[in-house]
Amino acid sequence: MRVLTAMIVLWTLAGEPSFLAAASPRPNILLILADDLGFSDTGCYGGEILTPHLDALAARGLRFTQFYNTSRCWPSRAALLTGYYAQQIRRDTVPGVRSGPGGVRPTWAPLLPVLLRPAGYRSYHAGKWHLDGGSRDGGFDRSYRIEDHDRYFGPLIRFEDDRPLPPVEPGRSYYTTTAIVDRLATYLEDHVTGHPGQPFFAYLAFMAPHFPLQAPSEDIVRVQDRYGPGWDVLRAARARRIRDLGLVGHEPPEVEAGIGPPYDFSESLASLGAAEVRLPIPWTALSPQQRAFQAKKMAIHAAMIERMDLEIGRLMALLNRLGVGDNTLVLFLSDNGASAELMVRGAGHDPAAVPGSVGSYLCLGPGWSGVANTPFRRHKTWVHEGGIATPLIASWPAGIPGRGELRRGSGHVIDVVPTLLELAGVSEAAAGVDEGVARRPGRSLIGQLKADIGHRPEPLWWQHEGNRALRLGDWKIVASGEGVPWELYDLAVDRGEVVNLAVRDPGRVRDLDARWTELRESFIRAARGSP
Repeated sequence: MRVLTAMIVLWTLAGEPSFLAAASPRPNILLILADDLGFSDTGCYGGEILTPHLDALAARGLRFTQFYNTSRCWPSRAALLTGYYAQQIRRDTVPGVRSGPGGVRPTWAPLLPVLLRPAGYRSYHAGKWHLDGGSRDGGFDRSYRIEDHDRYFGPLIRFEDDRPLPPVEPGRSYYTTTAIVDRLATYLEDHVTGHPGQPFFAYLAFMAPHFPLQAPSEDIVRVQDRYGPGWDVLRAARARRIRDLGLVGHEPPEVEAGIGPPYDFSESLASLGAAEVRLPIPWTALSPQQRAFQAKKMAIHAAMIERMDLEIGRLMALLNRLGVGDNTLVLFLSDNGASAELMVRGAGHDPAAVPGSVGSYLCLGPGWSGVANTPFRRHKTWVHEGGIATPLIASWPAGIPGRGELRRGSGHVIDVVPTLLELAGVSEAAAGVDEGVARRPGRSLIGQLKADIGHRPEPLWWQHEGNRALRLGDWKIVASGEGVPWELYDLAVDRGEVVNLAVRDPGRVRDLDARWTELRESFIRAARGSP
Protein backbone atom coordinates (compact mmCIF):
# COMPACT_ATOMS: atom_id res chain seq x y z
CA MET A 1 0.00 0.00 0.00
CA ARG A 2 1.29 3.45 -0.85
CA VAL A 3 2.75 5.49 1.95
CA LEU A 4 0.80 8.71 2.13
CA THR A 5 2.96 11.80 1.94
CA ALA A 6 0.85 13.70 4.45
CA MET A 7 -2.41 13.29 6.29
CA ILE A 8 -4.72 11.34 4.04
CA VAL A 9 -7.66 13.66 4.43
CA LEU A 10 -7.74 17.16 5.89
CA TRP A 11 -11.03 18.56 7.06
CA THR A 12 -11.52 22.29 7.50
CA LEU A 13 -14.41 24.49 8.44
CA ALA A 14 -16.00 25.89 5.32
CA GLY A 15 -17.27 29.08 6.91
CA GLU A 16 -20.93 29.27 7.74
CA PRO A 17 -22.85 26.09 6.77
CA SER A 18 -25.61 26.23 4.18
CA PHE A 19 -28.53 25.43 6.48
CA LEU A 20 -31.98 24.51 5.29
CA ALA A 21 -33.32 27.08 7.71
CA ALA A 22 -30.88 29.96 7.58
CA ALA A 23 -31.64 31.16 11.09
CA SER A 24 -30.76 27.83 12.71
CA PRO A 25 -27.37 27.37 14.35
CA ARG A 26 -25.29 24.30 13.55
CA PRO A 27 -27.61 21.38 14.43
CA ASN A 28 -27.13 18.62 16.93
CA ILE A 29 -27.33 15.21 15.26
CA LEU A 30 -28.98 12.05 16.59
CA LEU A 31 -28.42 9.06 14.31
CA ILE A 32 -30.57 6.06 15.31
CA LEU A 33 -29.91 2.68 13.73
CA ALA A 34 -32.21 -0.32 14.21
CA ASP A 35 -30.96 -3.85 13.54
CA ASP A 36 -32.82 -6.27 11.22
CA LEU A 37 -35.85 -3.96 11.04
CA GLY A 38 -38.02 -4.54 7.97
CA PHE A 39 -39.23 -1.76 5.67
CA SER A 40 -42.80 -1.88 7.03
CA ASP A 41 -42.05 -2.67 10.68
CA THR A 42 -43.13 0.77 11.93
CA GLY A 43 -46.56 2.35 11.91
CA CYS A 44 -45.58 5.26 9.67
CA TYR A 45 -44.33 2.77 7.06
CA GLY A 46 -47.52 0.70 7.06
CA GLY A 47 -47.00 -1.73 9.92
CA GLU A 48 -49.46 -2.74 12.61
CA ILE A 49 -46.66 -2.44 15.20
CA LEU A 50 -47.36 0.57 17.42
CA THR A 51 -44.57 3.13 17.07
CA PRO A 52 -46.14 6.45 18.08
CA HIS A 53 -42.83 8.20 18.79
CA LEU A 54 -41.32 7.30 15.41
CA ASP A 55 -44.64 8.20 13.79
CA ALA A 56 -44.43 11.61 15.50
CA LEU A 57 -40.91 12.16 14.17
CA ALA A 58 -42.19 11.33 10.67
CA ALA A 59 -45.19 13.64 11.09
CA ARG A 60 -42.97 16.61 11.86
CA GLY A 61 -40.35 15.62 9.33
CA LEU A 62 -39.84 13.44 6.27
CA ARG A 63 -40.04 9.81 5.22
CA PHE A 64 -37.85 8.48 2.40
CA THR A 65 -39.42 5.76 0.28
CA GLN A 66 -36.37 4.62 -1.73
CA PHE A 67 -33.48 4.61 0.69
CA TYR A 68 -31.02 1.71 0.92
CA ASN A 69 -28.53 -0.09 3.14
CA THR A 70 -26.01 -2.81 2.20
CA SER A 71 -28.14 -5.85 3.22
CA ARG A 72 -25.91 -6.76 6.20
CA CYS A 73 -25.00 -5.35 9.58
CA TRP A 74 -21.26 -4.64 9.55
CA PRO A 75 -21.03 -3.35 5.93
CA SER A 76 -23.93 -0.98 6.57
CA ARG A 77 -22.31 0.40 9.71
CA ALA A 78 -19.03 0.98 7.91
CA ALA A 79 -20.74 2.73 5.00
CA LEU A 80 -22.98 4.76 7.31
CA LEU A 81 -20.13 6.18 9.37
CA THR A 82 -17.53 6.69 6.62
CA GLY A 83 -19.42 7.53 3.42
CA TYR A 84 -17.64 4.75 1.53
CA TYR A 85 -18.90 1.46 0.18
CA ALA A 86 -17.81 -1.25 2.57
CA GLN A 87 -15.67 -2.95 -0.09
CA GLN A 88 -13.63 0.21 -0.63
CA ILE A 89 -12.57 0.19 3.00
CA ARG A 90 -12.20 -3.61 3.50
CA ARG A 91 -15.36 -4.01 5.57
CA ASP A 92 -16.94 -6.43 3.12
CA THR A 93 -15.22 -9.16 1.17
CA VAL A 94 -12.57 -8.15 -1.35
CA PRO A 95 -10.53 -10.89 -3.07
CA GLY A 96 -6.92 -11.07 -1.94
CA VAL A 97 -7.38 -8.59 0.90
CA ARG A 98 -8.08 -9.11 4.59
CA SER A 99 -11.64 -7.90 4.54
CA GLY A 100 -15.19 -8.61 5.61
CA PRO A 101 -16.24 -8.56 9.28
CA GLY A 102 -12.58 -8.82 10.31
CA GLY A 103 -11.30 -6.23 7.86
CA VAL A 104 -9.53 -3.11 9.09
CA ARG A 105 -10.33 0.26 7.57
CA PRO A 106 -7.52 2.21 5.88
CA THR A 107 -6.35 5.29 7.72
CA TRP A 108 -7.90 7.46 5.02
CA ALA A 109 -11.40 6.29 6.03
CA PRO A 110 -12.01 7.79 9.50
CA LEU A 111 -15.39 7.59 11.17
CA LEU A 112 -17.81 10.50 11.19
CA PRO A 113 -16.93 11.80 14.70
CA VAL A 114 -13.35 12.47 13.55
CA LEU A 115 -14.68 14.40 10.58
CA LEU A 116 -17.10 16.45 12.68
CA ARG A 117 -14.54 17.42 15.30
CA PRO A 118 -13.22 20.49 13.41
CA ALA A 119 -16.75 21.91 13.52
CA GLY A 120 -16.75 21.72 17.29
CA TYR A 121 -18.87 18.58 17.67
CA ARG A 122 -18.52 16.22 20.60
CA SER A 123 -19.61 12.67 19.82
CA TYR A 124 -21.37 9.97 21.82
CA HIS A 125 -22.24 6.34 21.11
CA ALA A 126 -24.39 3.75 22.83
CA GLY A 127 -25.29 0.24 21.69
CA LYS A 128 -24.00 -2.12 19.06
CA TRP A 129 -20.61 -1.40 17.48
CA HIS A 130 -19.71 -4.02 14.81
CA LEU A 131 -16.92 -1.83 13.45
CA ASP A 132 -13.19 -2.37 13.49
CA GLY A 133 -11.19 -0.63 16.18
CA GLY A 134 -12.41 0.95 19.37
CA SER A 135 -15.00 3.65 19.77
CA ARG A 136 -12.54 6.16 21.21
CA ASP A 137 -10.20 5.58 18.27
CA GLY A 138 -13.24 6.24 16.08
CA GLY A 139 -13.58 9.72 17.56
CA PHE A 140 -16.31 9.19 20.15
CA ASP A 141 -15.83 11.15 23.36
CA ARG A 142 -18.02 8.72 25.34
CA SER A 143 -19.26 5.27 24.40
CA TYR A 144 -21.24 2.41 25.92
CA ARG A 145 -20.53 -0.54 23.67
CA ILE A 146 -22.32 -3.90 23.71
CA GLU A 147 -20.34 -6.74 22.11
CA ASP A 148 -22.51 -9.63 23.32
CA HIS A 149 -25.30 -9.73 20.75
CA ASP A 150 -26.89 -12.94 22.06
CA ARG A 151 -28.21 -11.75 25.41
CA TYR A 152 -30.63 -8.87 25.78
CA PHE A 153 -31.17 -9.46 29.50
CA GLY A 154 -27.60 -10.02 30.64
CA PRO A 155 -24.79 -9.29 28.18
CA LEU A 156 -21.42 -10.70 29.15
CA ILE A 157 -19.20 -8.46 27.01
CA ARG A 158 -19.59 -4.70 27.19
CA PHE A 159 -17.35 -1.66 27.36
CA GLU A 160 -17.49 1.95 28.44
CA ASP A 161 -15.04 4.24 26.70
CA ASP A 162 -13.32 1.06 25.47
CA ARG A 163 -12.70 -0.17 29.01
CA PRO A 164 -14.27 -3.55 29.82
CA LEU A 165 -17.22 -3.63 32.20
CA PRO A 166 -18.20 -6.67 34.27
CA PRO A 167 -20.93 -8.94 32.89
CA VAL A 168 -24.46 -8.04 33.90
CA GLU A 169 -25.31 -10.15 36.91
CA PRO A 170 -28.12 -12.71 36.44
CA GLY A 171 -31.43 -11.58 37.82
CA ARG A 172 -30.72 -7.88 37.47
CA SER A 173 -33.44 -5.72 35.98
CA TYR A 174 -31.55 -5.10 32.75
CA TYR A 175 -32.70 -4.97 29.15
CA THR A 176 -30.26 -3.79 26.50
CA THR A 177 -32.68 -1.58 24.59
CA THR A 178 -33.41 0.39 27.75
CA ALA A 179 -29.85 0.30 29.08
CA ILE A 180 -28.26 1.90 26.02
CA VAL A 181 -30.77 4.76 26.07
CA ASP A 182 -30.12 5.22 29.80
CA ARG A 183 -26.41 5.59 29.11
CA LEU A 184 -26.79 7.88 26.11
CA ALA A 185 -29.21 10.05 28.07
CA THR A 186 -26.55 10.47 30.76
CA TYR A 187 -23.96 11.46 28.17
CA LEU A 188 -26.26 14.05 26.61
CA GLU A 189 -27.29 15.54 29.95
CA ASP A 190 -23.61 15.88 30.83
CA HIS A 191 -22.94 17.41 27.42
CA VAL A 192 -25.58 20.11 27.74
CA THR A 193 -24.36 20.93 31.26
CA GLY A 194 -20.63 20.73 30.65
CA HIS A 195 -20.41 21.94 27.05
CA PRO A 196 -23.20 24.51 26.63
CA GLY A 197 -23.57 25.81 23.11
CA GLN A 198 -21.37 23.07 21.64
CA PRO A 199 -23.13 20.79 19.14
CA PHE A 200 -23.23 17.03 19.61
CA PHE A 201 -23.33 13.98 17.38
CA ALA A 202 -25.05 11.02 19.07
CA TYR A 203 -25.09 7.55 17.52
CA LEU A 204 -27.71 5.25 19.07
CA ALA A 205 -27.24 1.74 17.68
CA PHE A 206 -29.98 -0.61 18.84
CA MET A 207 -29.55 -4.38 18.77
CA ALA A 208 -33.34 -4.69 18.39
CA PRO A 209 -35.10 -6.39 16.76
CA HIS A 210 -32.19 -8.67 15.77
CA PHE A 211 -32.42 -12.23 17.10
CA PRO A 212 -32.58 -13.68 19.71
CA LEU A 213 -36.23 -12.71 20.09
CA GLN A 214 -36.19 -11.52 23.69
CA ALA A 215 -38.37 -8.85 25.29
CA PRO A 216 -39.74 -7.91 28.73
CA SER A 217 -42.77 -10.04 29.51
CA GLU A 218 -45.00 -7.01 30.06
CA ASP A 219 -44.20 -5.82 26.52
CA ILE A 220 -45.03 -9.22 25.03
CA VAL A 221 -48.34 -9.39 26.88
CA ARG A 222 -49.52 -6.18 25.22
CA VAL A 223 -49.21 -7.71 21.74
CA GLN A 224 -49.65 -11.44 22.34
CA ASP A 225 -53.05 -11.72 20.62
CA ARG A 226 -52.21 -9.63 17.57
CA TYR A 227 -50.66 -12.23 15.27
CA GLY A 228 -53.07 -15.16 15.39
CA PRO A 229 -54.43 -14.41 11.88
CA GLY A 230 -51.01 -15.35 10.46
CA TRP A 231 -48.43 -14.05 8.06
CA ASP A 232 -50.57 -14.19 4.90
CA VAL A 233 -53.25 -11.94 6.40
CA LEU A 234 -50.79 -9.56 8.04
CA ARG A 235 -48.75 -9.19 4.87
CA ALA A 236 -51.81 -8.29 2.81
CA ALA A 237 -52.92 -5.77 5.44
CA ARG A 238 -49.52 -4.10 5.45
CA ALA A 239 -49.49 -3.89 1.67
CA ARG A 240 -52.86 -2.11 1.71
CA ARG A 241 -51.68 0.43 4.27
CA ILE A 242 -48.46 1.04 2.36
CA ARG A 243 -50.47 1.85 -0.77
CA ASP A 244 -52.87 4.04 1.20
CA LEU A 245 -49.94 5.97 2.67
CA GLY A 246 -48.51 6.50 -0.81
CA LEU A 247 -45.18 4.90 0.09
CA VAL A 248 -45.04 2.27 -2.68
CA GLY A 249 -47.64 1.86 -5.40
CA HIS A 250 -47.10 -1.65 -6.73
CA GLU A 251 -48.76 -4.85 -5.62
CA PRO A 252 -46.48 -7.04 -3.48
CA PRO A 253 -44.93 -10.03 -5.23
CA GLU A 254 -46.11 -13.54 -4.56
CA VAL A 255 -44.44 -15.24 -1.62
CA GLU A 256 -41.41 -17.25 -2.78
CA ALA A 257 -42.38 -20.49 -1.09
CA GLY A 258 -39.00 -22.14 -1.72
CA ILE A 259 -36.88 -19.38 -0.20
CA GLY A 260 -35.92 -20.09 3.39
CA PRO A 261 -32.96 -19.11 5.59
CA PRO A 262 -29.82 -17.98 3.74
CA TYR A 263 -27.61 -20.29 5.82
CA ASP A 264 -27.97 -23.93 6.77
CA PHE A 265 -28.23 -24.30 10.52
CA SER A 266 -30.19 -27.52 10.36
CA GLU A 267 -28.84 -28.60 13.74
CA SER A 268 -30.64 -25.60 15.27
CA LEU A 269 -34.00 -26.80 14.01
CA ALA A 270 -33.77 -29.93 16.12
CA SER A 271 -33.43 -27.90 19.31
CA LEU A 272 -36.21 -25.52 18.28
CA GLY A 273 -38.74 -28.34 17.96
CA ALA A 274 -41.47 -29.37 15.55
CA ALA A 275 -43.30 -26.05 15.78
CA GLU A 276 -40.52 -24.26 13.89
CA VAL A 277 -40.75 -24.14 10.09
CA ARG A 278 -38.01 -23.19 7.67
CA LEU A 279 -40.15 -22.12 4.71
CA PRO A 280 -42.93 -19.53 4.36
CA ILE A 281 -45.63 -22.10 3.63
CA PRO A 282 -49.28 -20.95 3.71
CA TRP A 283 -50.51 -20.22 7.23
CA THR A 284 -53.46 -22.56 6.73
CA ALA A 285 -51.03 -25.43 6.10
CA LEU A 286 -49.50 -25.11 9.58
CA SER A 287 -50.65 -27.25 12.47
CA PRO A 288 -52.36 -25.52 15.40
CA GLN A 289 -49.18 -25.97 17.44
CA GLN A 290 -47.10 -24.35 14.70
CA ARG A 291 -49.50 -21.44 14.33
CA ALA A 292 -49.40 -20.70 18.06
CA PHE A 293 -45.61 -20.88 18.14
CA GLN A 294 -45.15 -18.71 15.05
CA ALA A 295 -47.67 -16.11 16.25
CA LYS A 296 -45.77 -15.89 19.53
CA LYS A 297 -42.52 -15.23 17.70
CA MET A 298 -43.95 -12.30 15.76
CA ALA A 299 -45.47 -10.93 18.96
CA ILE A 300 -41.99 -10.87 20.53
CA HIS A 301 -40.56 -9.16 17.42
CA ALA A 302 -43.30 -6.53 17.68
CA ALA A 303 -42.70 -6.12 21.42
CA MET A 304 -39.00 -5.49 20.79
CA ILE A 305 -39.83 -2.75 18.28
CA GLU A 306 -42.46 -1.17 20.49
CA ARG A 307 -39.97 -1.08 23.37
CA MET A 308 -37.40 0.53 21.07
CA ASP A 309 -39.99 3.15 20.11
CA LEU A 310 -40.78 3.86 23.76
CA GLU A 311 -37.11 4.40 24.51
CA ILE A 312 -36.73 6.71 21.50
CA GLY A 313 -39.67 8.69 22.83
CA ARG A 314 -38.01 8.89 26.25
CA LEU A 315 -34.82 10.21 24.68
CA MET A 316 -36.69 12.78 22.59
CA ALA A 317 -38.53 13.99 25.71
CA LEU A 318 -35.16 14.46 27.39
CA LEU A 319 -33.81 16.51 24.48
CA ASN A 320 -36.88 18.72 24.64
CA ARG A 321 -36.47 19.20 28.39
CA LEU A 322 -32.85 20.15 27.83
CA GLY A 323 -33.96 22.73 25.28
CA VAL A 324 -32.15 21.18 22.30
CA GLY A 325 -34.93 19.14 20.67
CA ASP A 326 -35.93 21.61 17.97
CA ASN A 327 -32.38 22.04 16.72
CA THR A 328 -31.53 18.32 16.70
CA LEU A 329 -31.59 16.51 13.37
CA VAL A 330 -32.86 12.99 14.01
CA LEU A 331 -32.25 10.27 11.41
CA PHE A 332 -33.76 6.82 11.91
CA LEU A 333 -33.05 3.83 9.67
CA SER A 334 -32.17 0.10 9.63
CA ASP A 335 -28.93 -1.71 8.80
CA ASN A 336 -30.64 -4.30 6.55
CA GLY A 337 -33.98 -5.91 5.90
CA ALA A 338 -35.61 -8.34 8.30
CA SER A 339 -33.87 -11.69 8.63
CA ALA A 340 -35.01 -15.12 7.45
CA GLU A 341 -32.22 -16.77 9.43
CA LEU A 342 -32.92 -19.66 11.81
CA MET A 343 -30.06 -20.41 14.17
CA VAL A 344 -29.13 -20.80 17.83
CA ARG A 345 -26.08 -19.12 19.33
CA GLY A 346 -24.97 -17.83 22.71
CA ALA A 347 -26.05 -20.01 25.63
CA GLY A 348 -28.35 -22.07 23.40
CA HIS A 349 -32.10 -22.56 23.43
CA ASP A 350 -34.04 -24.09 26.29
CA PRO A 351 -37.28 -25.52 24.85
CA ALA A 352 -38.85 -25.31 28.31
CA ALA A 353 -38.12 -21.58 28.62
CA VAL A 354 -40.94 -19.10 28.05
CA PRO A 355 -40.56 -17.70 24.49
CA GLY A 356 -38.93 -14.31 24.67
CA SER A 357 -37.33 -14.93 28.07
CA VAL A 358 -33.65 -15.13 28.97
CA GLY A 359 -33.38 -18.91 28.32
CA SER A 360 -35.09 -18.76 24.93
CA TYR A 361 -33.25 -18.29 21.62
CA LEU A 362 -35.66 -17.83 18.72
CA CYS A 363 -35.38 -16.16 15.32
CA LEU A 364 -38.08 -14.51 13.24
CA GLY A 365 -37.73 -16.84 10.24
CA PRO A 366 -38.82 -16.43 6.60
CA GLY A 367 -42.60 -16.44 7.13
CA TRP A 368 -42.61 -13.34 9.30
CA SER A 369 -39.53 -11.82 7.71
CA GLY A 370 -41.54 -11.65 4.50
CA VAL A 371 -44.18 -9.67 6.39
CA ALA A 372 -41.59 -7.32 7.89
CA ASN A 373 -40.14 -6.62 4.44
CA THR A 374 -43.53 -6.02 2.79
CA PRO A 375 -43.98 -5.10 -0.04
CA PHE A 376 -40.64 -6.37 -1.33
CA ARG A 377 -38.86 -9.62 -2.24
CA ARG A 378 -36.33 -11.51 -0.17
CA HIS A 379 -34.62 -10.81 3.12
CA LYS A 380 -31.40 -9.75 4.84
CA THR A 381 -28.23 -10.80 2.93
CA TRP A 382 -30.03 -10.70 -0.44
CA VAL A 383 -29.82 -7.51 -2.52
CA HIS A 384 -33.32 -7.67 -3.89
CA GLU A 385 -35.40 -4.85 -2.42
CA GLY A 386 -36.43 -6.78 0.69
CA GLY A 387 -32.82 -7.10 1.81
CA ILE A 388 -31.69 -3.53 1.13
CA ALA A 389 -34.71 -1.18 1.40
CA THR A 390 -34.82 0.71 4.69
CA PRO A 391 -37.16 3.25 6.18
CA LEU A 392 -35.46 6.60 6.68
CA ILE A 393 -37.11 9.19 8.89
CA ALA A 394 -35.55 12.66 9.03
CA SER A 395 -36.82 15.17 11.58
CA TRP A 396 -35.36 18.60 12.38
CA PRO A 397 -38.06 21.07 13.41
CA ALA A 398 -35.76 24.10 13.23
CA GLY A 399 -34.27 23.20 9.88
CA ILE A 400 -36.51 21.03 7.69
CA PRO A 401 -39.51 22.92 6.32
CA GLY A 402 -41.46 19.79 5.37
CA ARG A 403 -43.97 18.26 7.77
CA GLY A 404 -45.09 14.70 7.12
CA GLU A 405 -43.86 14.75 3.53
CA LEU A 406 -42.43 11.92 1.45
CA ARG A 407 -39.14 11.92 -0.40
CA ARG A 408 -39.13 9.55 -3.36
CA GLY A 409 -35.62 10.04 -4.71
CA SER A 410 -33.10 7.23 -4.24
CA GLY A 411 -30.42 7.34 -1.58
CA HIS A 412 -28.01 5.08 0.29
CA VAL A 413 -26.28 4.93 3.66
CA ILE A 414 -23.11 6.22 1.95
CA ASP A 415 -24.99 9.53 1.56
CA VAL A 416 -25.34 10.17 5.30
CA VAL A 417 -21.76 11.32 5.93
CA PRO A 418 -21.66 13.96 3.16
CA THR A 419 -25.09 15.19 4.25
CA LEU A 420 -24.06 15.67 7.87
CA LEU A 421 -20.74 17.23 6.95
CA GLU A 422 -22.50 19.79 4.77
CA LEU A 423 -24.96 20.62 7.55
CA ALA A 424 -22.08 20.96 10.00
CA GLY A 425 -20.18 23.27 7.68
CA VAL A 426 -17.27 20.91 7.06
CA SER A 427 -15.60 20.36 3.69
CA GLU A 428 -12.85 18.08 2.49
CA ALA A 429 -9.57 19.75 1.52
CA ALA A 430 -7.57 18.01 -1.18
CA ALA A 431 -4.17 19.23 0.13
CA GLY A 432 -1.87 16.43 1.11
CA VAL A 433 -4.02 13.60 -0.27
CA ASP A 434 -2.16 10.89 -2.15
CA GLU A 435 -3.54 10.44 -5.65
CA GLY A 436 -4.35 6.84 -4.93
CA VAL A 437 -6.87 7.55 -2.17
CA ALA A 438 -10.46 6.76 -3.05
CA ARG A 439 -12.99 9.57 -3.12
CA ARG A 440 -16.21 9.19 -1.19
CA PRO A 441 -19.02 7.99 -3.47
CA GLY A 442 -21.72 9.35 -1.16
CA ARG A 443 -23.83 12.32 -2.22
CA SER A 444 -25.35 14.92 0.10
CA LEU A 445 -29.09 14.59 0.69
CA ILE A 446 -29.54 18.30 1.38
CA GLY A 447 -31.46 18.77 -1.84
CA GLN A 448 -33.85 15.97 -0.89
CA LEU A 449 -34.32 17.39 2.59
CA LYS A 450 -35.44 20.63 0.96
CA ALA A 451 -37.73 19.20 -1.72
CA ASP A 452 -38.95 15.98 -3.32
CA ILE A 453 -36.49 15.81 -6.19
CA GLY A 454 -35.52 12.94 -8.47
CA HIS A 455 -33.02 10.13 -8.11
CA ARG A 456 -29.34 10.69 -7.56
CA PRO A 457 -27.50 10.71 -10.94
CA GLU A 458 -24.80 8.28 -9.82
CA PRO A 459 -25.45 4.54 -9.73
CA LEU A 460 -25.94 2.66 -6.48
CA TRP A 461 -23.95 -0.56 -6.14
CA TRP A 462 -24.25 -3.74 -4.07
CA GLN A 463 -22.32 -6.95 -3.52
CA HIS A 464 -22.62 -9.26 -0.55
CA GLU A 465 -21.74 -12.95 -0.43
CA GLY A 466 -22.15 -13.29 -4.18
CA ASN A 467 -25.45 -11.41 -4.31
CA ARG A 468 -25.03 -8.31 -6.44
CA ALA A 469 -27.01 -5.40 -7.83
CA LEU A 470 -26.78 -1.96 -9.38
CA ARG A 471 -29.43 0.72 -9.61
CA LEU A 472 -29.23 3.67 -12.01
CA GLY A 473 -32.27 5.90 -12.04
CA ASP A 474 -35.27 3.59 -12.05
CA TRP A 475 -33.41 0.65 -13.59
CA LYS A 476 -31.93 -2.14 -11.49
CA ILE A 477 -30.00 -5.28 -12.28
CA VAL A 478 -29.83 -7.89 -9.52
CA ALA A 479 -28.60 -11.47 -9.16
CA SER A 480 -28.61 -14.00 -6.32
CA GLY A 481 -25.21 -15.66 -6.28
CA GLU A 482 -21.99 -15.70 -8.28
CA GLY A 483 -22.44 -16.70 -11.89
CA VAL A 484 -26.22 -16.28 -11.75
CA PRO A 485 -27.56 -14.27 -14.71
CA TRP A 486 -28.71 -10.72 -14.12
CA GLU A 487 -32.36 -9.91 -13.67
CA LEU A 488 -33.54 -6.49 -14.87
CA TYR A 489 -36.38 -4.45 -13.35
CA ASP A 490 -37.97 -1.08 -13.96
CA LEU A 491 -38.45 0.06 -10.38
CA ALA A 492 -40.66 2.95 -11.45
CA VAL A 493 -43.47 0.44 -11.92
CA ASP A 494 -42.11 -2.77 -10.35
CA ARG A 495 -40.28 -2.39 -7.05
CA GLY A 496 -41.63 -5.81 -6.22
CA GLU A 497 -39.17 -7.17 -8.83
CA VAL A 498 -41.75 -9.38 -10.49
CA VAL A 499 -41.35 -8.76 -14.25
CA ASN A 500 -37.80 -9.62 -15.29
CA LEU A 501 -36.99 -7.59 -18.42
CA ALA A 502 -33.48 -8.97 -18.97
CA VAL A 503 -34.35 -11.02 -22.06
CA ARG A 504 -36.39 -8.17 -23.50
CA ASP A 505 -33.65 -5.55 -23.05
CA PRO A 506 -30.22 -7.23 -23.20
CA GLY A 507 -28.49 -4.01 -24.22
CA ARG A 508 -29.48 -2.28 -21.02
CA VAL A 509 -28.31 -5.29 -19.02
CA ARG A 510 -24.90 -5.14 -20.74
CA ASP A 511 -24.55 -1.43 -20.03
CA LEU A 512 -25.50 -1.75 -16.37
CA ASP A 513 -23.28 -4.82 -15.98
CA ALA A 514 -20.36 -2.79 -17.34
CA ARG A 515 -21.05 -0.05 -14.76
CA TRP A 516 -21.27 -2.65 -11.99
CA THR A 517 -17.96 -4.25 -13.02
CA GLU A 518 -16.22 -0.91 -13.37
CA LEU A 519 -17.21 0.08 -9.85
CA ARG A 520 -16.25 -3.30 -8.44
CA GLU A 521 -12.77 -3.04 -9.93
CA SER A 522 -12.32 0.48 -8.57
CA PHE A 523 -13.37 -0.69 -5.09
CA ILE A 524 -10.90 -3.58 -5.22
CA ARG A 525 -8.12 -1.17 -6.19
CA ALA A 526 -9.02 1.12 -3.30
CA ALA A 527 -9.05 -1.78 -0.84
CA ARG A 528 -5.66 -2.96 -2.07
CA GLY A 529 -4.24 0.55 -1.81
CA SER A 530 -3.70 1.11 -5.54
CA PRO A 531 -4.86 4.11 -7.60
